[in-house]
Amino acid sequence: MSPRKIGKKLKKVRLSLDLKQADVAGKAGISVNYYARIERDEENPTIETLEKILKVLKVKSSDILPF
Repeated sequence: MSPRKIGKKLKKVRLSLDLKQADVAGKAGISVNYYARIERDEENPTIETLEKILKVLKVKSSDILPF
């Protein structure tokens, strides 16, 4: 799984919802810095963390994951 595609897609969805990184991070229960690194493809989130982020963004994993 390519984290680059995940980060780029997460950012696109977040921006389309007019949310800040802090909004997503806070609602997902993770730090803003960690979420920012995920979007920049510097971190590969755990499945659990990714599920929390997807719930906040109200998208399905199939919309984000490159399968």
